[in-house]
Amino acid sequence: MKQLKLCLLFLYLYVLPAAAQQGTIVNETLPSLILKENRTGLDPNRKIKVYLPPGYASSGRSYPVVYYLHSFFSNPDKLFEDTKLPALLDHAFASGVVKEFILVAADYSSPTLGSLFENSPVTGRWLDFTANELVPFVDHKFRTIPNRNSRALSGDFFGGRGAIALAMTHAELFSVVYALHPVATGMGYIPWATLSINWQEIYQAKQFKDIKSTGFTPIFLAINQAFLPNANRPPFYCDYYYEMENGTPKLNVLNTQKLKAAFLLDHMLEKYADNLRTLRGFAFDWGRYDGNQDHVYSAVNFSRVLEDFGIEHEAEEYRGNPWSVNWAEYGRFNTRVLPFFARYLVFEAGK
Repeated sequence: MKQLKLCLLFLYLYVLPAAAQQGTIVNETLPSLILKENRTGLDPNRKIKVYLPPGYASSGRSYPVVYYLHSFFSNPDKLFEDTKLPALLDHAFASGVVKEFILVAADYSSPTLGSLFENSPVTGRWLDFTANELVPFVDHKFRTIPNRNSRALSGDFFGGRGAIALAMTHAELFSVVYALHPVATGMGYIPWATLSINWQEIYQAKQFKDIKSTGFTPIFLAINQAFLPNANRPPFYCDYYYEMENGTPKLNVLNTQKLKAAFLLDHMLEKYADNLRTLRGFAFDWGRYDGNQDHVYSAVNFSRVLEDFGIEHEAEEYRGNPWSVNWAEYGRFNTRVLPFFARYLVFEAGK
Protein backbone atom coordinates (compact mmCIF):
# COMPACT_ATOMS: atom_id res chain seq x y z
CA MET A 1 0.00 0.00 0.00
CA LYS A 2 2.85 2.33 0.86
CA GLN A 3 4.51 1.58 -2.50
CA LEU A 4 1.24 2.34 -4.32
CA LYS A 5 0.97 5.71 -2.56
CA LEU A 6 4.57 6.52 -3.49
CA CYS A 7 3.84 5.64 -7.13
CA LEU A 8 0.75 7.83 -7.17
CA LEU A 9 2.71 10.67 -5.59
CA PHE A 10 5.40 10.30 -8.26
CA LEU A 11 2.78 10.42 -11.01
CA TYR A 12 1.14 13.46 -9.46
CA LEU A 13 4.37 15.39 -8.99
CA TYR A 14 6.19 14.51 -12.19
CA VAL A 15 4.09 12.81 -14.85
CA LEU A 16 0.60 14.29 -14.63
CA PRO A 17 1.60 17.96 -14.46
CA ALA A 18 3.81 17.58 -17.55
CA ALA A 19 1.02 15.82 -19.46
CA ALA A 20 -1.53 18.46 -18.42
CA GLN A 21 0.53 21.42 -19.60
CA GLN A 22 -0.67 22.11 -23.11
CA GLY A 23 0.06 25.02 -25.37
CA THR A 24 -2.62 27.14 -27.00
CA ILE A 25 -3.24 27.27 -30.74
CA VAL A 26 -4.33 30.64 -32.07
CA ASN A 27 -5.67 31.07 -35.62
CA GLU A 28 -5.03 34.42 -37.30
CA THR A 29 -5.53 35.92 -40.74
CA LEU A 30 -3.01 38.30 -42.27
CA PRO A 31 -4.33 40.39 -45.19
CA SER A 32 -1.19 40.67 -47.30
CA LEU A 33 -0.61 43.64 -49.56
CA ILE A 34 2.57 42.10 -50.96
CA LEU A 35 0.87 38.91 -52.16
CA LYS A 36 -1.77 40.85 -54.08
CA GLU A 37 0.86 40.96 -56.82
CA ASN A 38 0.41 37.57 -58.50
CA ARG A 39 -0.89 36.00 -61.70
CA THR A 40 -2.16 32.68 -60.32
CA GLY A 41 -5.30 33.74 -58.44
CA LEU A 42 -3.51 33.56 -55.10
CA ASP A 43 -5.65 34.67 -52.14
CA PRO A 44 -3.67 37.41 -50.33
CA ASN A 45 -5.52 36.72 -47.05
CA ARG A 46 -3.17 34.24 -45.45
CA LYS A 47 -4.12 31.95 -42.58
CA ILE A 48 -1.61 31.65 -39.76
CA LYS A 49 -1.42 29.10 -36.97
CA VAL A 50 0.40 30.24 -33.85
CA TYR A 51 1.33 27.82 -31.09
CA LEU A 52 1.73 29.60 -27.75
CA PRO A 53 3.62 27.58 -25.11
CA PRO A 54 1.93 26.52 -21.85
CA GLY A 55 3.47 29.32 -19.81
CA TYR A 56 2.50 32.12 -22.19
CA ALA A 57 -0.91 32.93 -20.64
CA SER A 58 0.34 33.47 -17.11
CA SER A 59 4.02 34.37 -17.26
CA GLY A 60 3.96 37.85 -18.78
CA ARG A 61 7.30 36.97 -20.37
CA SER A 62 8.38 37.51 -23.96
CA TYR A 63 9.39 34.47 -26.01
CA PRO A 64 11.61 33.57 -28.95
CA VAL A 65 9.81 32.59 -32.15
CA VAL A 66 10.36 29.68 -34.52
CA TYR A 67 8.89 30.10 -38.00
CA TYR A 68 8.06 26.74 -39.56
CA LEU A 69 7.74 26.57 -43.37
CA HIS A 70 5.67 23.69 -44.69
CA SER A 71 6.37 22.03 -48.02
CA PHE A 72 4.09 22.06 -51.05
CA PHE A 73 0.87 20.00 -50.95
CA SER A 74 0.54 21.10 -47.31
CA ASN A 75 -0.81 23.94 -45.15
CA PRO A 76 -0.74 24.84 -41.43
CA ASP A 77 -3.83 22.75 -40.56
CA LYS A 78 -2.39 19.70 -42.30
CA LEU A 79 1.02 20.29 -40.76
CA PHE A 80 -0.32 20.39 -37.20
CA GLU A 81 -2.61 17.39 -37.77
CA ASP A 82 -0.18 15.12 -39.63
CA THR A 83 2.87 15.76 -37.47
CA LYS A 84 1.16 16.09 -34.06
CA LEU A 85 3.44 19.12 -33.72
CA PRO A 86 1.64 20.76 -30.75
CA ALA A 87 1.83 17.55 -28.70
CA LEU A 88 5.52 17.15 -29.54
CA LEU A 89 6.20 20.69 -28.34
CA ASP A 90 4.14 20.20 -25.17
CA HIS A 91 6.17 17.12 -24.30
CA ALA A 92 9.52 18.71 -25.18
CA PHE A 93 8.84 21.74 -22.99
CA ALA A 94 7.61 19.61 -20.10
CA SER A 95 10.62 17.29 -20.26
CA GLY A 96 13.14 20.12 -20.49
CA VAL A 97 14.45 19.30 -23.97
CA VAL A 98 14.17 22.99 -24.81
CA LYS A 99 12.82 26.12 -23.14
CA GLU A 100 9.45 27.44 -24.26
CA PHE A 101 9.08 29.33 -27.51
CA ILE A 102 6.30 30.45 -29.85
CA LEU A 103 5.92 28.55 -33.12
CA VAL A 104 4.38 30.19 -36.19
CA ALA A 105 3.18 28.32 -39.28
CA ALA A 106 1.85 30.57 -42.03
CA ASP A 107 -0.11 29.29 -45.01
CA TYR A 108 2.22 28.98 -47.99
CA SER A 109 -0.22 27.00 -50.12
CA SER A 110 -1.28 28.31 -53.52
CA PRO A 111 -3.42 27.50 -56.58
CA THR A 112 -0.39 25.68 -58.03
CA LEU A 113 1.78 23.43 -55.83
CA GLY A 114 2.38 25.93 -53.07
CA SER A 115 5.10 28.45 -52.39
CA LEU A 116 8.58 27.64 -53.61
CA PHE A 117 9.80 30.44 -51.32
CA GLU A 118 10.87 33.02 -53.85
CA ASN A 119 9.98 36.55 -54.92
CA SER A 120 8.02 36.19 -58.13
CA PRO A 121 5.55 38.62 -59.72
CA VAL A 122 3.73 35.53 -61.02
CA THR A 123 3.41 33.17 -58.03
CA GLY A 124 3.86 35.73 -55.25
CA ARG A 125 6.66 37.53 -53.42
CA TRP A 126 6.90 35.01 -50.60
CA LEU A 127 10.24 36.05 -49.17
CA ASP A 128 9.05 39.66 -48.91
CA PHE A 129 5.75 38.52 -47.40
CA THR A 130 7.54 36.57 -44.68
CA ALA A 131 10.14 39.21 -43.83
CA ASN A 132 8.11 42.40 -44.26
CA GLU A 133 4.60 41.35 -43.22
CA LEU A 134 4.56 38.08 -41.29
CA VAL A 135 7.37 38.84 -38.81
CA PRO A 136 6.08 42.35 -37.95
CA PHE A 137 2.53 40.96 -37.65
CA VAL A 138 3.63 38.30 -35.14
CA ASP A 139 5.79 40.74 -33.18
CA HIS A 140 2.84 43.16 -32.92
CA LYS A 141 0.26 40.53 -31.92
CA PHE A 142 2.25 38.45 -29.45
CA ARG A 143 4.85 38.83 -26.71
CA THR A 144 7.91 38.03 -28.76
CA ILE A 145 11.57 38.90 -28.31
CA PRO A 146 11.91 41.06 -31.46
CA ASN A 147 15.55 40.26 -32.09
CA ARG A 148 17.25 38.09 -34.73
CA ASN A 149 19.01 36.12 -32.00
CA SER A 150 15.59 34.99 -30.78
CA ARG A 151 14.14 34.09 -34.20
CA ALA A 152 14.64 30.73 -35.86
CA LEU A 153 13.59 29.12 -39.11
CA SER A 154 12.75 25.52 -39.85
CA GLY A 155 10.93 23.62 -42.56
CA ASP A 156 10.86 20.40 -44.53
CA PHE A 157 11.50 19.58 -48.18
CA PHE A 158 10.63 22.76 -50.14
CA GLY A 159 10.00 24.42 -46.78
CA GLY A 160 13.57 23.45 -45.88
CA ARG A 161 14.77 25.21 -49.00
CA GLY A 162 12.68 28.21 -47.94
CA ALA A 163 14.22 28.25 -44.47
CA ILE A 164 17.74 28.41 -45.91
CA ALA A 165 16.73 30.97 -48.56
CA LEU A 166 15.26 33.24 -45.87
CA ALA A 167 18.40 32.86 -43.76
CA MET A 168 20.43 33.85 -46.82
CA THR A 169 18.35 36.86 -47.78
CA HIS A 170 17.22 38.07 -44.34
CA ALA A 171 19.95 37.33 -41.85
CA GLU A 172 19.06 40.66 -40.23
CA LEU A 173 15.84 39.00 -39.01
CA PHE A 174 16.85 35.38 -38.34
CA SER A 175 19.97 33.91 -36.75
CA VAL A 176 19.15 30.20 -36.39
CA VAL A 177 18.02 27.77 -39.08
CA TYR A 178 17.48 24.01 -39.18
CA ALA A 179 16.26 22.64 -42.53
CA LEU A 180 14.82 19.13 -42.60
CA HIS A 181 15.76 17.36 -45.84
CA PRO A 182 15.84 20.53 -47.95
CA VAL A 183 15.59 20.18 -51.72
CA ALA A 184 17.07 22.36 -54.47
CA THR A 185 20.28 22.77 -52.48
CA GLY A 186 22.23 22.29 -55.70
CA MET A 187 22.54 20.41 -58.94
CA GLY A 188 22.23 16.65 -58.65
CA TYR A 189 23.89 14.14 -60.91
CA ILE A 190 20.91 13.93 -63.30
CA PRO A 191 21.01 16.72 -65.93
CA TRP A 192 17.76 18.66 -66.22
CA ALA A 193 17.84 18.07 -69.96
CA THR A 194 17.12 14.38 -69.29
CA LEU A 195 14.20 14.80 -66.87
CA SER A 196 10.88 13.28 -67.90
CA ILE A 197 8.72 16.39 -68.37
CA ASN A 198 5.67 16.50 -70.63
CA TRP A 199 6.42 19.83 -72.32
CA GLN A 200 3.73 19.26 -74.95
CA GLU A 201 1.13 19.11 -72.17
CA ILE A 202 2.50 22.28 -70.57
CA TYR A 203 2.34 24.19 -73.86
CA GLN A 204 -1.21 22.99 -74.58
CA ALA A 205 -2.57 23.72 -71.08
CA LYS A 206 -4.64 26.85 -70.41
CA GLN A 207 -4.51 26.66 -66.60
CA PHE A 208 -2.52 24.78 -64.01
CA LYS A 209 -5.23 22.20 -63.33
CA ASP A 210 -5.05 21.13 -66.99
CA ILE A 211 -1.75 19.45 -66.14
CA LYS A 212 -2.68 15.80 -65.59
CA SER A 213 0.84 14.39 -65.60
CA THR A 214 2.43 13.73 -62.24
CA GLY A 215 6.06 13.83 -61.16
CA PHE A 216 8.36 16.42 -62.68
CA THR A 217 5.83 18.00 -65.06
CA PRO A 218 3.72 20.05 -62.58
CA ILE A 219 6.75 20.62 -60.33
CA PHE A 220 8.89 22.15 -63.06
CA LEU A 221 5.99 24.18 -64.43
CA ALA A 222 5.67 25.74 -60.96
CA ILE A 223 9.44 26.23 -60.77
CA ASN A 224 9.47 27.97 -64.15
CA GLN A 225 6.62 30.24 -63.05
CA ALA A 226 8.47 31.16 -59.88
CA PHE A 227 11.97 31.64 -61.22
CA LEU A 228 11.52 32.49 -64.93
CA PRO A 229 8.60 34.95 -64.67
CA ASN A 230 7.44 36.74 -67.81
CA ALA A 231 4.42 39.01 -67.31
CA ASN A 232 3.84 39.21 -71.07
CA ARG A 233 3.46 35.48 -71.66
CA PRO A 234 0.08 34.00 -70.71
CA PRO A 235 -1.35 31.66 -69.62
CA PHE A 236 1.41 30.81 -67.11
CA TYR A 237 3.30 34.11 -67.37
CA CYS A 238 6.75 32.58 -67.53
CA ASP A 239 9.48 31.40 -69.83
CA TYR A 240 10.63 27.78 -69.90
CA TYR A 241 13.94 26.02 -69.97
CA TYR A 242 12.57 24.01 -72.90
CA GLU A 243 11.10 26.18 -75.67
CA MET A 244 9.15 25.01 -78.69
CA GLU A 245 10.99 24.96 -82.01
CA ASN A 246 9.06 23.80 -85.07
CA GLY A 247 6.53 22.11 -82.80
CA THR A 248 9.19 20.24 -80.78
CA PRO A 249 10.49 21.11 -77.31
CA LYS A 250 14.17 22.08 -77.43
CA LEU A 251 16.53 22.87 -74.56
CA ASN A 252 17.07 26.60 -74.09
CA VAL A 253 20.53 26.78 -72.57
CA LEU A 254 20.28 30.44 -71.50
CA ASN A 255 16.98 29.87 -69.67
CA THR A 256 18.33 26.68 -68.09
CA GLN A 257 21.31 28.47 -66.58
CA LYS A 258 19.16 31.43 -65.52
CA LEU A 259 16.73 29.07 -63.79
CA LYS A 260 19.50 27.23 -61.95
CA ALA A 261 21.05 30.49 -60.77
CA ALA A 262 17.76 31.63 -59.25
CA PHE A 263 16.50 28.30 -57.89
CA LEU A 264 19.46 26.26 -56.63
CA LEU A 265 20.80 27.34 -53.26
CA ASP A 266 24.47 26.63 -54.00
CA HIS A 267 24.26 29.05 -56.92
CA MET A 268 23.19 31.79 -54.47
CA LEU A 269 26.10 31.34 -52.07
CA GLU A 270 28.51 33.77 -53.67
CA LYS A 271 25.97 36.56 -53.18
CA TYR A 272 24.76 35.60 -49.69
CA ALA A 273 27.73 33.85 -48.03
CA ASP A 274 28.43 36.83 -45.77
CA ASN A 275 24.88 36.65 -44.42
CA LEU A 276 25.18 32.95 -43.61
CA ARG A 277 28.44 33.56 -41.76
CA THR A 278 26.56 35.76 -39.28
CA LEU A 279 24.17 33.00 -38.19
CA ARG A 280 24.37 31.73 -34.63
CA GLY A 281 23.41 28.24 -35.80
CA PHE A 282 22.90 26.63 -39.21
CA ALA A 283 22.04 22.96 -39.75
CA PHE A 284 20.35 20.70 -42.26
CA ASP A 285 19.94 16.96 -42.74
CA TRP A 286 18.79 14.49 -45.36
CA GLY A 287 17.39 10.98 -45.50
CA ARG A 288 19.58 8.43 -47.21
CA TYR A 289 16.67 6.57 -48.81
CA ASP A 290 14.83 9.39 -50.53
CA GLY A 291 13.41 7.91 -53.73
CA ASN A 292 14.95 10.81 -55.65
CA GLN A 293 18.64 10.30 -54.98
CA ASP A 294 19.42 13.68 -56.56
CA HIS A 295 18.24 15.22 -53.28
CA VAL A 296 20.77 13.15 -51.35
CA TYR A 297 23.61 13.86 -53.76
CA SER A 298 22.96 17.61 -53.84
CA ALA A 299 22.66 17.87 -50.03
CA VAL A 300 26.06 16.21 -49.58
CA ASN A 301 27.58 18.51 -52.17
CA PHE A 302 25.93 21.58 -50.64
CA SER A 303 27.75 20.88 -47.39
CA ARG A 304 31.03 20.65 -49.30
CA VAL A 305 30.39 23.96 -51.05
CA LEU A 306 29.53 25.60 -47.71
CA GLU A 307 32.92 24.43 -46.42
CA ASP A 308 34.71 26.21 -49.25
CA PHE A 309 32.80 29.40 -48.48
CA GLY A 310 33.89 29.18 -44.84
CA ILE A 311 30.33 28.86 -43.56
CA GLU A 312 29.96 27.05 -40.23
CA HIS A 313 27.15 24.51 -40.33
CA GLU A 314 26.02 21.08 -39.19
CA ALA A 315 25.07 18.55 -41.86
CA GLU A 316 23.93 14.99 -41.27
CA GLU A 317 22.76 12.05 -43.35
CA TYR A 318 20.55 9.52 -41.58
CA ARG A 319 19.06 6.11 -42.28
CA GLY A 320 15.52 6.20 -43.61
CA ASN A 321 13.53 8.80 -45.48
CA PRO A 322 12.24 12.09 -44.09
CA TRP A 323 8.59 11.09 -44.14
CA SER A 324 9.10 8.17 -41.77
CA VAL A 325 11.50 9.53 -39.16
CA ASN A 326 10.99 13.26 -38.66
CA TRP A 327 7.81 13.27 -36.61
CA ALA A 328 7.89 10.07 -34.58
CA GLU A 329 7.89 10.33 -30.79
CA TYR A 330 11.67 10.07 -30.85
CA GLY A 331 12.02 11.41 -34.38
CA ARG A 332 14.44 13.96 -35.70
CA PHE A 333 12.33 16.99 -34.83
CA ASN A 334 12.55 15.99 -31.16
CA THR A 335 16.08 14.61 -31.09
CA ARG A 336 17.84 17.01 -33.48
CA VAL A 337 15.84 20.16 -34.22
CA LEU A 338 14.66 21.07 -30.71
CA PRO A 339 18.04 20.47 -28.99
CA PHE A 340 19.62 22.58 -31.76
CA PHE A 341 17.25 25.44 -30.94
CA ALA A 342 18.01 24.97 -27.25
CA ARG A 343 21.71 25.55 -27.98
CA TYR A 344 21.49 28.52 -30.29
CA LEU A 345 18.30 30.50 -29.65
CA VAL A 346 18.38 33.32 -27.09
CA PHE A 347 15.47 32.76 -24.70
CA GLU A 348 15.76 35.89 -22.55
CA ALA A 349 15.07 39.44 -23.72
CA GLY A 350 18.07 41.74 -23.62
CA LYS A 351 20.69 39.00 -23.95
